Amino acid sequence: MIPILRRTLRAACLFALLAMAQAHALTADEARAMAAGDADERIAAMNKAVANADAKTEAFIQALADEAVKYTDTQVFVMKDDKGYDPVTGAEAKVPDNAEDVVNNNYMRSAIDAAQAGLRLSSKDEAVRLEAANALFKEPDESRVLLIDKALAAETSAAVKAKLQLVQAASLLSSQDKAKRLAAAKALGDNKNPDTKLLLNQRLGDETDAEVKAAIQASIASIDGALVWGDRLGAIFSGISLGSVLLLAALGLAITYGLMGVINMAHGELMMIGAYATYVMQGVFQRFLPESMFGWYLVAAIPVSFLASALVGAVLERGVIRFLYGRPLETLLATWGISLMLQQLVRSLFGAQNVGVENPSWMSGGVQLLSNLTLPWNRIGIIVFAALVLVAMGWLIGRTRLGLFVRGVTQNRPIASCMGVNTARIDTYAFALGSGIAGLAGCALSQIGNVGPDLGQSYIVDSFMVVVMGGVGQLAGTVYAALGLGVLNKFIEGWAGAVLAKIAVLVFIIIFIQKRPQGIFAIKGRSAEA
Repeated sequence: MIPILRRTLRAACLFALLAMAQAHALTADEARAMAAGDADERIAAMNKAVANADAKTEAFIQALADEAVKYTDTQVFVMKDDKGYDPVTGAEAKVPDNAEDVVNNNYMRSAIDAAQAGLRLSSKDEAVRLEAANALFKEPDESRVLLIDKALAAETSAAVKAKLQLVQAASLLSSQDKAKRLAAAKALGDNKNPDTKLLLNQRLGDETDAEVKAAIQASIASIDGALVWGDRLGAIFSGISLGSVLLLAALGLAITYGLMGVINMAHGELMMIGAYATYVMQGVFQRFLPESMFGWYLVAAIPVSFLASALVGAVLERGVIRFLYGRPLETLLATWGISLMLQQLVRSLFGAQNVGVENPSWMSGGVQLLSNLTLPWNRIGIIVFAALVLVAMGWLIGRTRLGLFVRGVTQNRPIASCMGVNTARIDTYAFALGSGIAGLAGCALSQIGNVGPDLGQSYIVDSFMVVVMGGVGQLAGTVYAALGLGVLNKFIEGWAGAVLAKIAVLVFIIIFIQKRPQGIFAIKGRSAEA
């Protein structure tokens, strides 16, 4: 009997300990402490209640957040539909005329938000718990250490547990215990994150102990050393991304201007047509196809945007440009007028306001390489897309019959005509190809910004600069110039700002063209020797 009795007593003690660890019921004193008094006292009471909160405590904190609470010297009321209710029993209660409204200042609202985040740490959804941990990290408080310890003991996700450990260190950074502050400063220094650096900088201004201050400074220096690589890699990626956009915009121009010698001021509007074709395909998928198919609209928009811009380009070449070959000034003025007409046509069809094109789900978000370096999927997609378009264009020009004819007509039109090449048809095909590539550029640009009638105007000048700097008629030069200018622009932008970066790049191009007017790569062939 004695062993059985011992086991029974041990089980009873264990049950009692577990019961003590569970949430206890909200009391009237706790409710009034959270509703009335000094803000620091209210926050301390709320943090204490959150550590073992029940459903009524959660509901009362939500009422505090909604400022739907009144109180007197002895009672607290939760207001709903102009009626008062006891926060403990839930029973309706008469609200005295002298009851005061609970008013939260910004400091109190932040504390309530953090308390609600603490309550969400027990959610079954890992994403909700991670979001709650991130919210607590922004509002660290030593009074929440018990709550965080409890959450850490129950946490099973490695990502959430790592974040909670950071929250724990951040909460102890302002502790009265010097040893805890030292340990917290060193722990935070191991996390190479800009938010952690901000937290340490804020504490550095309030810290009075020299040893702790030195530890904080060492942690900040350690974080800076790690973040600088993220900044450099981010600038390189942004430069390559911008260079890819310029490359897409300039590839079509490399044909119409570089190979054919046509100064097409409507090239930006051909990009705009490709972007609007993407917008139309988005609408078609939204209206006529199931929601599960929506992510494929961008794939369908690629050939549509190419064909739409190529068709407009062919009409433009057959209707206007073929009469102006060899007359660059007249071509420039005519295509500039056509660009204005195309802009007005788009305004009449789609309106003057910008339209939004949504990213498919597989183009949203990004991949995080470092704490301060996230590569967006839409930018990565544009880089890959630009590379594929470049490879396809190089193959078409260098390996196909059409490409052979285009190169033959470009280098020596009379001889190509004597060999039986229909030069007028090849001109149309080449111009349509360059226009179609401009449409692909517009399709890509729709994924990183709004689509509007003025979309192409932002890229037409940069496109001409890329083609001229790379070497007229040289696709390899176009690639080098686009990527080089993109990276150069982003590095200067990080040092001097966007406006000065544009000016510096323009000055660089002017000096470069003065020193090397043929561009990075000079034209080779009989036309260059003539």
